[in-house]
Amino acid sequence: MRYIGNKENILEKIFTILNAHGVHGKSFFDLFSGTTSVAKYFKKKGYEVHCSDLMYMSYCLQKAYIENGEEPNFTKLISSLNLKNDKVLFATPLEIVLEYLNHIPDVKGFIFENYTPAGTQYMERPRMYFSDENGLRIDAIRIQIENWRKLLLITESEYYILLACLIETVSLYANVAGVYAAFYKKWDPRAVKRLYMRPIEIIPNTKTHHVYCGNSLDLVCSINVDILYLDPPYNERQYLPNYHLVETIAAYDSPNIRGVTGMREYGNKKSSFCNPQTALRDLEYIVANAKFKYLVLSYNSEGIMHQEQIISMFSKYGNVVLEEFEYLRFKSNNNGLAKTKKHINEQLYILTKYE
Repeated sequence: MRYIGNKENILEKIFTILNAHGVHGKSFFDLFSGTTSVAKYFKKKGYEVHCSDLMYMSYCLQKAYIENGEEPNFTKLISSLNLKNDKVLFATPLEIVLEYLNHIPDVKGFIFENYTPAGTQYMERPRMYFSDENGLRIDAIRIQIENWRKLLLITESEYYILLACLIETVSLYANVAGVYAAFYKKWDPRAVKRLYMRPIEIIPNTKTHHVYCGNSLDLVCSINVDILYLDPPYNERQYLPNYHLVETIAAYDSPNIRGVTGMREYGNKKSSFCNPQTALRDLEYIVANAKFKYLVLSYNSEGIMHQEQIISMFSKYGNVVLEEFEYLRFKSNNNGLAKTKKHINEQLYILTKYE
């Protein structure tokens, strides 16, 4: 899924830079994991991976991509579905379950009632996040996954794999520019296509991995890894307002919502790294209290923490190297005076801590 600050397209560049500076190890902690693109990359490289994030949608992706290390078999569920042999002959268990979900009856639930034109027709401007049909599909699939869990027909790992499939799929049909802070006033062609669940990638790895949901600062004192990777927010825009609808689909907790966009409350999920008064303070807290050989900070040349501040603070704890390279700006951030600026500089700070 598209995500502000996603490093997927520059991971090879980052890895090349780290290799050039001798940054190696066996364990890796992605402290602001988001869509888990960085954690997935290092899992594929054979690392023991730890990751965390404040948002539950990220935790679902972490459980499916990082903690899980084998193909799900859905043995108990599939035996209960009484499927015809021609539907299961050449498909993987995950594909079989997703195909079943693609054809279950529609349900009018929280998403249909609050984020589709028909469900919000009483409003002056009905919400157009999903087509009516896809709102019904999302509710049906999300409720079915939850029912299977309650009936103990799926394991915890299988549950989060299915949620991850749904999270990744809905982004392909959402009527938005990339984030969910607003919806298009006209239908994007992809948004009016019928939603079909897609399988996620299963990443095999026999190591034990650990994932967390909550304020990453609460984990700092227990961190002990070779490489600690930080990719915090770099401006004052909080993440949950931009991805509130995906968070609601993941949690499916019928939250109190408000405003034109149906925003959920997020007071307890605000990142201190979006605040110029607390970002540098909390970055130093991580550096001072976590145990690591190398700390790698991915940041942005337009970030609220300034280069001189970061280097000065890091220098108190070890040797610092800064590498910069240009990359394409996330399109949803092309606003204001920045509209004409298509590229931005990625800053990669590498701190080798004093022993």
